[in-house]
Amino acid sequence: MAKPANYTSGEAAPPRLVFQAGPAQAGLRLDQALAALLPRESRSRLARLVAEGAVLVDGERARPRHRLRGGERLEVTLLPRPEEAAFRPEDIALDVVHEDDDVLVVAKPAGLVVHPGSGNWAGTLLNALLHRVPALRALPRAGIVHRLDKETSGLLVVARTEAAMQDLVRQLQARTVKRTYLAVARGAPPAEGVVDAPVGRHPTQRTRMAVVPGGKPAVTRYRVRERFPGHALLECELETGRTHQIRVHLASVGFALEGDPVYGPRGARRLPRQALHAWRLAFIHPGSGRRVAFEAPPPADFVALLAALRGA
Repeated sequence: MAKPANYTSGEAAPPRLVFQAGPAQAGLRLDQALAALLPRESRSRLARLVAEGAVLVDGERARPRHRLRGGERLEVTLLPRPEEAAFRPEDIALDVVHEDDDVLVVAKPAGLVVHPGSGNWAGTLLNALLHRVPALRALPRAGIVHRLDKETSGLLVVARTEAAMQDLVRQLQARTVKRTYLAVARGAPPAEGVVDAPVGRHPTQRTRMAVVPGGKPAVTRYRVRERFPGHALLECELETGRTHQIRVHLASVGFALEGDPVYGPRGARRLPRQALHAWRLAFIHPGSGRRVAFEAPPPADFVALLAALRGA
């Protein structure tokens, strides 16, 4: 098997491997040769390196199916895996509602992922927080104690110290953090109601949540603030904080959120995302011990939806 002729790495530059294709690689496709030369790397990572131009054959980019003759110089730059870059600071604008030595309260826009994960290893709220407050690197999840779905807008509290993080986590467990959402639901729900139903992974569609026996206890309270033809503006309060809780609970009782691409009905939507906004947030301040409350007005697309429904 061909052996690396050179290996270079530096603080700023990713490692670069140089191979001389030998008789064993003659006649192989480039992707096959790379899999043999770098057996510890996954096929998907090698394919990504080729697609991003990090693999050169005699100094030129080549396609994965390029056939080797033998004797070519192969240069492979081992670009970082996406997850390796997940916890890096990024200069992303933040709408900071409140900031002190203990906490940050941020109004997250729709479309921003809160925490890096599969398919979203960069460009998240966590990356933005690390840029604004580098010291958050010392805390688990950069101080993030609760989340919002990517396409849900609104308020989040972030701890700035370990003591504040432990305090806020205890409050969430004790259900003393009050989170109030605005939601536009389809249909004509009762003036007020409570959905008390366990939420867990959908039994067959693992990317979805559902009301399922054996799921985690979940309680959502709601009341109607305003009615429109075929829709209603709801004020929802969470007693628990399960993944997709409001979306799943309201859909389970026949009042799916407008625009919800996962739990709503198929067909035309008035909003390209679920009409859900984390409007108010209240908790006991970890530093002062006093109860504090914050409010973030709904974003422009949510306001426009309400205007259109009123016009209808």
